[in-house]
Amino acid sequence: MSKICQITGKKAMIGNNVSHSKKRTKRTFDVNLFNKKFYYVEQDCWISLSLSAAGLRLINKKGLDAALNDAVTKGYCDWKSIKVIG
Repeated sequence: MSKICQITGKKAMIGNNVSHSKKRTKRTFDVNLFNKKFYYVEQDCWISLSLSAAGLRLINKKGLDAALNDAVTKGYCDWKSIKVIG
């Protein structure tokens, strides 16, 4: 599983570590990503999503169904990649 949020589409960025002597080495800035279970009322089932903290705030603001529909239309995830539990 890649480190991409299924709601916002955020993924790891690449940047530089800068030392005191200004020497630059490559590094990755990872997303604050975690797995979360939700009860999806419209389908009457539990689903598991890989979310960033911003994605969780978006679900709290818009609701699960609206956030999932927006993510599917923007291409961040599809209905097959959403894991249904039980």
